[in-house]
Parts: sequence; C-alpha cells; structure tokens
Amino acid sequence: MANFAKPDVPRFSVDVYQNEYLPEGGSQVDAIVTVTATGGGTLGGALTAPGRPSAAVAVMVDCSGSMDYPPAKMRGAREATAAAIDTLRDGTRFAVIGGTHVAQEVYPGGGRLAVADATTRAQAKQALRRLSAGGGTAIGTWLRLADRLLSAADVTIRHGILLTDGRNEHESPADLRATLDACAGRFTCDARGVGTDWDVKEVTGIASALLGTADIVADPAGLAADFTRMMETAMGKEVADVALRVWTPAGAALRFVKQVAPAVEDLTHRRTEAGPRSGDYPTGSWGDESRDYHLSVTVPPAGLGQEMLAARVSLVVPQPDGTVQNLGAQGLVRAVWTDDMAASTAMSPQVAHYTGQAELAQVIQQGIDLRKAGDIDGATAKLGRAVQLANASGNADTAKLLAKVVDVVDAATGTVRLKTRVTEADEMTLETRSTKTVRVKK
Repeated sequence: MANFAKPDVPRFSVDVYQNEYLPEGGSQVDAIVTVTATGGGTLGGALTAPGRPSAAVAVMVDCSGSMDYPPAKMRGAREATAAAIDTLRDGTRFAVIGGTHVAQEVYPGGGRLAVADATTRAQAKQALRRLSAGGGTAIGTWLRLADRLLSAADVTIRHGILLTDGRNEHESPADLRATLDACAGRFTCDARGVGTDWDVKEVTGIASALLGTADIVADPAGLAADFTRMMETAMGKEVADVALRVWTPAGAALRFVKQVAPAVEDLTHRRTEAGPRSGDYPTGSWGDESRDYHLSVTVPPAGLGQEMLAARVSLVVPQPDGTVQNLGAQGLVRAVWTDDMAASTAMSPQVAHYTGQAELAQVIQQGIDLRKAGDIDGATAKLGRAVQLANASGNADTAKLLAKVVDVVDAATGTVRLKTRVTEADEMTLETRSTKTVRVKK
C-alpha cells in the first residue's frame, strides 16, 4: 500500500483483499480493491473555504408542461434549486438552466457563469421565480448547454445536477446517447427523478454515463433537502478525473472491473488504453471518501509453488499536456499455485460479499422487468433470490424496499409472494436504488 499527499488535496491509499491461492491449473484471480481518500478537508458546509479547488456547477431544472401537475413539483424544484445555490461556497462558478424541448439560460445568461457570492446568490434566487412550466422534454439539449457553460470555466471540478419529472420524449434515445458520449469525462452529473412519470433507466443511465448518482424523490417536498446534500457533496470534491490504472502481465486478461461500493457500476467497457498491457478506468471526482472495486483477472496457469503478479492497480489523473499525474497509491493482486485444498478453495470474505451484492442488483432489475412483462413466476423467483441475498449480506435498506414489493414468507430461503398492489413510487424506488450496496463487515 502506498499513498500520495499534497497540501489541500486528499491523500489516496489502496488496499487489496483477496485469496491469492489457486489450485493446480487454476486461472481466475478475484480481488477487492479499496481506494480511500483522506485529509482533503471536510465535506460540504462552509460557504468560504480558502485553498479549496475551483469548481463550476450547472443546475438543470425540468420546466416541461408536466411540472405543473401538481403545481407542488415546480414549486419544489424552485425551492430545491434555491437551497442548492445557498450551499455553493463563495467563488464557485454556477449557472441555472431551464429545460424543455430546448435549453434556456435562466441565470446568469449571456453564455457565461456567475461567481457565487451574496449578491449573485440573491440574483439567482430572484431569477428562479420566473421559472414556469410549458413545453416538452429533450434532456440532451440541457446537457449540451451545461457542457458548453462548464467547459468555458478554468476550474478543477465541473459538476451538473439534473432534475426531471418526465420521459425524454422530444429527442431520440440515440440523440441522448450521443450527448452522453460527448459529455462523458467532461463533467460529472447527479440525476434525480421527481414524482413517478419519469423513466428509471433513462435517469440512471444519465448518472451512470456521467459518473454521478441517481435517485427518486417521489414527493416534491423532499427535493430541497436532497439538492442541499448533493451540492454539499459536490462542494467537498477535491480531485477531478481520477482513473484506476490496471496493469496485467503478458498472457493475462481482465475479465471485468466493477465499482462495487457505494454502488455497483460496471467500468469494464470504459477502458482507455494506457501503454503496454495497461488500461485506465474512470472514477470521476473525489473528496474525503472510500470506494471498493472488484477486479477479476484470467492468468495463464502455472506449476505448484509458483507465484506471479496478476495485476497492479494505481491511481492517475490526466494532465492538460497529455501526460498523467500518478497519485502514488498502488495495490498488487497476486496469484500463488498450491496443492493445499483448504487454501485454494477458501473464498475471500470481501470477494464473496461483493459478488453477492452485484448479483443482488442484477436479480432486482431482472425481477422488476419480469413483473412489468407479466411473468409472475419469473419475477417471484428473481425477487425471492434478491430477498435472500439482501438478508444474508445485511443490506437492510434494500430489504426494506423489497418488502414493499413482495410479501416475505422466509427471508433466509428467499420464499416470497408478489404483492398484488404495489405503488408506482415503491417499485421505482426499488429499481432506482437497486445498485446501492453495503460495505463488507470488516
């Protein structure tokens, strides 16, 4: 384990948890890599924080016609955006975008960003009163405007907050995908769905592509508290564009790289080549926090008693001149071949835990899809397995959400009955939060 330190930025460390022992002929190596950033300052809170990294934030508010039904949605959105603006620390550049089938600059306008202080916060909140509902929904246009505004600022951290209450009906899925591909790596974005008329896969897809969080706010009254939390977290970010660099030896192949805590996010397909046998996987912006990643590597089998380095993990930040800054933290994944059956068949508790958490996210999604398709038996089997996994891993939050969709007969065996009446909000909450995991008990 190694770490990196510089004034006013977090110190990064890497810890590897695995069972490195393989049986004769064994070739699959699994490891959980815990990355921790500490000492970069406290999260959120202070409006003035000298020495903190420069930041720019764009808040995108859905102003389509449906935001007036009920009127509490538009009112909640105004209040939430005002609360987010109050949470900005002095000196942060920011803009508010009103989103319909086109994107409009609500504040400050003129293709620029405002600099947060008492005056601009008051002006922005005044401008929010002019927000009214009317028009369609083309989320890609909101994101492209946010990208234009954010990219004009010479700052360290670029972040978006997006709120929608409906489906993206005024542009094609291909157009939205093209926008997400264009914006990926340029800024991070948290996405929220308010009410129950939006599409879960759309909102979670936006957050996933832009390395942010996704959630449901079923009751508009909860928006202000949620926006405040999101902005506090954004204000706590200290290092942008951190990538997990994974090197593997000749003959080895990475099966997958997944973030497994605080939520499951498959990063495998996001690899960019970084020299011989190395690839970079984006992780977004970091403040004081810890995240877990599951690496699975196939190595060429070796003889008993032999050992090899199966993977080396480090952390890098790309620089404007095309080079990278190495954050110094490194973790090693090893493979050792043994004829000791007890050693080679033992599963690392961390790997076992997160393998279960990844399956939990998958079977919830499958169960909900089957339920929507009318396959009651299939849905019952998948959601029963989900209850069993949530119970075994101590994921109490997910267990509570599942209990609103199924009647649990026996959690240990996963015996459940689908509820005949499930509110849309309960089903959407389970689907949106299905990827959230619990950390392994040390």
